[in-house]
Amino acid sequence: MPARMRLLRAATVLLAAALAVLLTVAGLTVLGAWSSVADRDAPRTTSAADLDLALNDMDAQAANILLSNGDAGKGRLPTPYTKAVGFYGDARREIGHDLRTLAVAAQGSRTDEKTVESLTDDFAEYQELIGRALENDGHSGGKAAALAEHRRATDLLRTQLLPAASTLVSSNNAAFDTEYASARSTLDAQLVAVLALGALLLAVLGVLQRYLTRSFRRILNPGMLAATVCTLLAMILGSQMLSASAAHLRVARHDAFDSVVALSRARAIAYDANADESRYLLDPQRRAQYEESFLAKSQQLYGVKDATLSTYDAELATTWQAYRTDHHDLRFTGEFRRELDNITFPGERAAAEQTVQTYAVYQRDDRKIRALLTAGREREAAEFCMGWEPGTSNAHFGAWMAALDKVAGINRAHFTSSVGAGRSAVNGLLPWADGLSAAAALLCMLGLRPRLAEFV
Repeated sequence: MPARMRLLRAATVLLAAALAVLLTVAGLTVLGAWSSVADRDAPRTTSAADLDLALNDMDAQAANILLSNGDAGKGRLPTPYTKAVGFYGDARREIGHDLRTLAVAAQGSRTDEKTVESLTDDFAEYQELIGRALENDGHSGGKAAALAEHRRATDLLRTQLLPAASTLVSSNNAAFDTEYASARSTLDAQLVAVLALGALLLAVLGVLQRYLTRSFRRILNPGMLAATVCTLLAMILGSQMLSASAAHLRVARHDAFDSVVALSRARAIAYDANADESRYLLDPQRRAQYEESFLAKSQQLYGVKDATLSTYDAELATTWQAYRTDHHDLRFTGEFRRELDNITFPGERAAAEQTVQTYAVYQRDDRKIRALLTAGREREAAEFCMGWEPGTSNAHFGAWMAALDKVAGINRAHFTSSVGAGRSAVNGLLPWADGLSAAAALLCMLGLRPRLAEFV
């Protein structure tokens, strides 16, 4: 009889210790996953998206500088020129910062390392071309030479820099998805293991309690009863820790970060489209190309089947009204559709709808710019395109970007809060679950001590 009790006691203690170890390993694994998500996977994806945006912005500002400078400063548009020079410098510094960040993030992936190296080399060449364009534009009669260098720079941007930046966004986002899938799979397996091991420990405690009842004719052993309660609570808290972590991880990755990526892409496309307007005014030889490019980017943002620039506004208004009447009636595609398909958080839908409405205003401004140019009012078209006074295209573009940033801010805030909640779930529940597992083992030994003493 003592040998059997000692065997059951040893089994109980070992199982309780195994449960504590499993919970500790699971908790540390979850904390490691949160560190990867918050400190590596998300930042390197957003850095790639920021690089894409900054490249578009830098080229847009280079075009704005050339467009607003007149002939070596004669006939210059002062406010647009000063703004463009400042934004150009900001974009160039942002690109340098993003390239350094991505170079560190790419370590370990030879493909990404080569992409970043290629981006760095191409960006150096791009700066050289833009530098020559700006230098030529500083000389009287140098606009034609400046345009030639700017075309080469823009072609390099479109054929090399932007595709490489887009590849990095997709690559880093895919790596994030892989990490997420692995973490979710591990969490699911650990949850099953905690439940199975906890159930086995409860079963052994039940067998031990029944054995004591039969052998010593006592209904309940207080120590065994307390150990059973501790085990049950440890299982509940451990399961809650893992299931809560899985839920917070899903919110962070899919509900929040999917929207962050879509909105980052939308912002980069928006800056590129805005740059196409400036290029359209700047370079008469390529106006048809830049007009087509602007429409293509508009379709990427808010896609309307078979729309042309002359029909786009009416189609946008019709499809948007259909959506406003019935949120399930989505007759458009693109990045805005992607965001509206992933509405999750309070205030997000209203902010997303405001983004589309400000986008529609910006689109109407584009038609005005083209109409002014067609009417031979080229300087007026440039002033309206690059002006910052209320009612101008840039002012409306700024309102659109502010609305877009508000939606992105909502999703970033929930991403951050989900990361914090996930870490808190582990830090708050793991010590209790481990303590209860240890208490179960201790209570089991204390509960059996009087019974074993009867055989001494």
